[in-house]
Amino acid sequence: MKFKTTLIAAAVMLACQVGHAQTAKEVAAEMRQMREELRQLRAELDGLKKQKNQEPATAAVISAPTQSQTSAEASAPVKASGTMPYANTSPARDAEPVVNAVNLFGYGELNFSRLKNSIASSEATARRAVLGFGYKFNDRTRFAAELEVEHAVVSAEDSGEVAFEQLYVEHDISDGLSAKMGLFLLPVGYMNESHEPTRYYGVTRNLVETAIIPSTWREIGVGFRGLQDSGLRWDAGVVTSFDLTKWPTDSAETKESPLGSIHQEGQKAKAASLGYYGALNFDGVPGVNFGGSLFHGGIGQKQPTIASPDASVTLAELHTKWQVGAWDLSALAAQGWFHDVSAFNTSGGGVDNPVPNQFRGWYAQAAYRLWRSGDYSLVPFTRYEHVNTAVSYSGVIPGQAVSTGPDTKVWTVGASYYLHPQVVVKMDIQKYQNNSDLDRFNMGIGFHY
Repeated sequence: MKFKTTLIAAAVMLACQVGHAQTAKEVAAEMRQMREELRQLRAELDGLKKQKNQEPATAAVISAPTQSQTSAEASAPVKASGTMPYANTSPARDAEPVVNAVNLFGYGELNFSRLKNSIASSEATARRAVLGFGYKFNDRTRFAAELEVEHAVVSAEDSGEVAFEQLYVEHDISDGLSAKMGLFLLPVGYMNESHEPTRYYGVTRNLVETAIIPSTWREIGVGFRGLQDSGLRWDAGVVTSFDLTKWPTDSAETKESPLGSIHQEGQKAKAASLGYYGALNFDGVPGVNFGGSLFHGGIGQKQPTIASPDASVTLAELHTKWQVGAWDLSALAAQGWFHDVSAFNTSGGGVDNPVPNQFRGWYAQAAYRLWRSGDYSLVPFTRYEHVNTAVSYSGVIPGQAVSTGPDTKVWTVGASYYLHPQVVVKMDIQKYQNNSDLDRFNMGIGFHY
């Protein structure tokens, strides 16, 4: 505004001076003076613009996104409308990435566990640390990556692991419609997209969303997300699927998580048979969420080395959450089916560890904010889970000893003490109704930034 005013004043001055019949020499001198003043004004304006552009970029590095995704439009199963000290919201919604600035974020957790009947098995570990970074190219296109380190040390002799949990580009096609391309988490259940330790109850992740839904489940592909003003959100995409050739002969691993034992995680993933997913969520009522998802994909991957090259898997789940007052209530049920695996199970006179027809599980959970003072809060909770990773089999040869189940039934009772909404200390006791040898005490600390 100052610049424009100066120009107008200069023009008026020049007109007045010319009107008084100045000499050419006087006019030329005044013109030189005006040009110098204009040059100084331009330099001053350029300096102000440069300062304005630098300030947000610096702030963005300091106050980076506080969770594990950086897409400003990504969302998780529940809006931040709940009243609990944490919210199952999308990590990236916590802060809007600044254009052309690198945004740092991440989370970590350290756990201790002791079996009730085996003191010698007590174990403490730096369970995981995730280092995330994002970059916003412009208002519509952004990039995000998460590098996860498990169990602190990674080498050929250690059980630690380093992996990219996410690595994708996201673009806003229009208002309310975005697309992801790369390695990303599937919108299945509550925990798969929102699994920071401050955002779930219990020292460890719940059994259903690790044994049945193999959180954190990520695939390479293309995904679309639509958001409507009514609170309806939909997701759909085409991604890589699982690999039956990785099915292990060790039943302990497959009983722990059938899909987790054959996931590909973006590592030279076989892609002869793809996977397709869809999900719906409704968040139109404050504190309320309900929805579900469906995945279907090939697992045989057209491989000539196995007897079931056209085998496939279907996974369906339904979930709901109600956050009202100091209460946080939730429930989730998931079931999976393996298709066309009979030939695989009977090949070679019968595999040692056949693939089950079905696997399923469900949980119900209640938490209550008992106390709160500033950033501090105490939230006790209880959860009941019922899981079976091998409900039934097909194609098993006569006389082969194969065991189904058993149903795993677990009560978890504990509390989360928040030093800050982003820092939590947890304790819980787990009681396995079907096997008391698994009863345990857990404690841990978690954070996200």
